[in-house]
Order: sequence, then C-alpha cells, then structure tokens
Amino acid sequence: MIQLLLFVSLVGVVALGLWRRYVSDIADIPGPVLASVSRGWNLWRLFKGDIDQHCIALHERHGSFVRISHDEVSVCHPEAIRQILLNPLPKSEWYSVMSLPDARYQTPMSATDPKEQVRRTKNLAAGFALSHVIKSEPHIDVCIRLLKHRLQEFASSKTPVHLDEWFNYMAFDVIGEVVFSQRFGFLEAGKDLGGSIANSRLLVPYVTMAGFFRTFHRLTVGNPLITDWNLMPTQHILDTTLRALEARKKNKDVREDVLSLWLKQHESHPEKLPEKELHGCVNMTVGAASDTVSASLQSFFYHLIRHPQYLSVAKQEIADANLTDDIVSYADASKLPFLQACLKEGWRMFPPVPFGLARIVPAKGVTIGGRYFKPGVKLSVNPRVIHYSRELFGDDAYTYNPYRWMGLQAREIEKYFVAFGAGYNSCQGRNIAQLEICKAAATLLRDFDFKQVDSEQEWKYEASFAALPYGWPCHVSDSSDATMQNSN
Repeated sequence: MIQLLLFVSLVGVVALGLWRRYVSDIADIPGPVLASVSRGWNLWRLFKGDIDQHCIALHERHGSFVRISHDEVSVCHPEAIRQILLNPLPKSEWYSVMSLPDARYQTPMSATDPKEQVRRTKNLAAGFALSHVIKSEPHIDVCIRLLKHRLQEFASSKTPVHLDEWFNYMAFDVIGEVVFSQRFGFLEAGKDLGGSIANSRLLVPYVTMAGFFRTFHRLTVGNPLITDWNLMPTQHILDTTLRALEARKKNKDVREDVLSLWLKQHESHPEKLPEKELHGCVNMTVGAASDTVSASLQSFFYHLIRHPQYLSVAKQEIADANLTDDIVSYADASKLPFLQACLKEGWRMFPPVPFGLARIVPAKGVTIGGRYFKPGVKLSVNPRVIHYSRELFGDDAYTYNPYRWMGLQAREIEKYFVAFGAGYNSCQGRNIAQLEICKAAATLLRDFDFKQVDSEQEWKYEASFAALPYGWPCHVSDSSDATMQNSN
C-alpha cells in the first residue's frame, strides 16, 4: 500500500512538472529548466545571494521576459514599470511576512491588496512629508558630526575604516533621532550594540526566504511567543522602539518628530492606526531606512573612489560652492548638480533592493510588449535588472557614468529609475533617506579623502530582498592634510 502511494505521488509530481513546463500559460517563456517546474531555481539563487547577477545575464540572453519560477516571470521591458508597478496590481503573498516582529504588527509593506496599502500609507504620510522631516535636520547634523569625529580618529591613527559598519551606525542613530528623538547609541559606542546590526543582516535573507515558506515562519521566528519572550534577534532595536513608544505616551512635551505625528493619528483614529500597527510601522521604518542609507552611501563613495576622474569633479564642485557650515545643509547639497548626479548614478548601479518586486496579474490580464499574460501569473520587476538594461540606459548601462543624469537623455531615463520603487508601493521613507544621504555625502566628500586599502579589491554583498555591501576597507585622511601635501 505504501509503495502504491509513493508511486502515485511520484507520478503526480512528474505530471505536475511536465504540465508546468510544457502546458502552462507561461510555458513559452525562456529560463532555467528548474525554474519552469518549481521555485527551486529562484530559491537557490536567493540562498546563494546572486539572484541579481543571474537575472541580468538571463535577460541579456533571452530578452524582455525570463521565467524564474513555475508561476513567475521576470520582466525587463520599457513598458514594465508602467504596466506592473504603476498600475495597482495586487502584490504577491510573499509581502505578507513584512510585518515585524510578527503578524500582529501590520505595515503598509505587508499589505498585498493595493487599496489596503494605500489606506495604511495615508496614516503615516504626514510623518514622512519633506516639510516635516526637514525639521529634524539639526538633529541629523549631530549624528553626522559624531561620524566625522570618529573618522577623524581613524585618520589620526592611520587605521583602515570599514565604512559599511560606520554608515550603518550613523543610519540607525539618525533614524532614531528622526522617528522618536532618541539615538540608538551606535556612534557613541563605536560598535554593534547587542549584536543588533549583525542579527539584522542575518534576518534579511531569512525574511526573503520566509516569504516563500510563510507557515514555517509563523510557527518559528514569526511566532508571537518569540516576540513576547524577547527572543527576537534584533531585540535591542525592538526594545528601544517599544520604550520610546511607552515613554512618549507619558510625556507629550517633546519636539515634533515622526512618532509624535503618528501618535496623534493613533489617538485620534485608533481604528485606523491600531497600537501594534503603529509599533510595526516604527520597526519597519527603522530597519528599512538603515539598510537603504548604508547601501546608498557605500555605493556613492565606492564608485567615486574607483573612478577618480569623477571624484575630482565632485570635490571641485563642492570646493567652488564655498560651503563653510560644519555640516553641509540639505538646501546647499541639493544645489550641487554633479553631486546629485553621482548620488543618482550610485543608486542606479546599486539599488538597495536587488529583488524581483512581484505583482499578480488581475482578472483582466496584462499586456506588455504585445505579450498577453493571463490572470494569476506573477510578474516581477527587479530594480537591478532594469538599471542594467542596455535597451533602457544605453550601451554603457554597465558603466558608472554620472553624466548620464545631466544630459538631454536624463528625462527619458528618469522613468526607468526605480531605486526607491514605483507606484503605490514606492518607498515611504524616501525623504528621510535622501535628506540624510545628501547631507552626509556632501559633508564627508568635502572634509575627507578616502582610498581603498587594496584598490583591486571589489566589495562583496549577498543579494536577497536587500543587499548591504562589505569588505572594502579604506584609508581615510582629512582633506586639509591632502591639500597641504599636494601644495608642497
């Protein structure tokens, strides 16, 4: 009897695989053989951390459409962003795990229904508005000043600095200041407090995989008992946000930060923004913003250091602007066109999310480039794949070239720039990230000179839902020292 059941099961599995490969609605889409019968290829590449590179290569070989799973097609086409991301298509169920620490803490990101995400997003919109975020600029200055002090210590001791670590420390402390007027203390301590950042880096690939194994996730790390027993790997950060929430409820006499606006919304409309959803949004903002800022600043400096012809132009632009403030203001940094082009090209070369943003084709179907996709098929847009498309960004798409954002073609390629997503699921914290990144990039580029310890060494990273580079230590010196040496 057992043998018969095993035989029937085997026949069923083989039949399902054959149907998926040769009969399903996307059987004609090229891609790896394993991807045509299961999600195995996609999961393996995510596990290996090279999903972005393989997808780029597959699109180079096969064109606009590549099958990366039995039910998912990666799309790189001029119409992809408009038809998939800008249209209110439902998100895949993968996104449901983006409620941290567990499913009680819902966020806009964890909503798969576009209308529900828009509803949740509106509850947070006031806190993310640039007109509000800009009020925190003096407090962001404090964090950048602390980072400058630390870098000056490295310069004095001539000790190589791992910028990935220090940009992460600053990013966490800044988001703490902006959201709830409280730094986490990473910059002062000069280390990863409670192993929070290290554990957070482990959590990213876990969450990426957990989105495909949601039941397992809800029984393990996503189990409310794990949260209630304080066993989450990022407990230091979670505890800090929880303490800030509790303290704020008791003490209303504080500056108007992001949390203060969210608390007003919660108190006025608790049915629209429940307490746990509020807490979940704070957790998500802290985690997402820190990763985005660290990766963005690393890409900015990494690519400039490795392209000295552009580095000298960027430094000269800042020098000519005669910016004398200790920390460059956002207003001044925003007026530096080449700096802005370098930032944008850094985001193009290394968007913080190198992951396919999957949407589900609705009942009416979707047509892209003349190819009709039936309801139920998952269509994904990978920002890294889009940004490296020669069709969209030209023959030099693989090359770092800030000037592409300063010519007549800038307006045309702008519509293919998806470093912060697009449509209803675009990054809500973009204003916070850009404000901090813009100021830090201008200030550090003006005040310091960076040089890789090994100029031949490329950085490393693992691509999952997010990607944080590492492994490219630098020597740092004060720019005034470099100027004096050059004049002698």
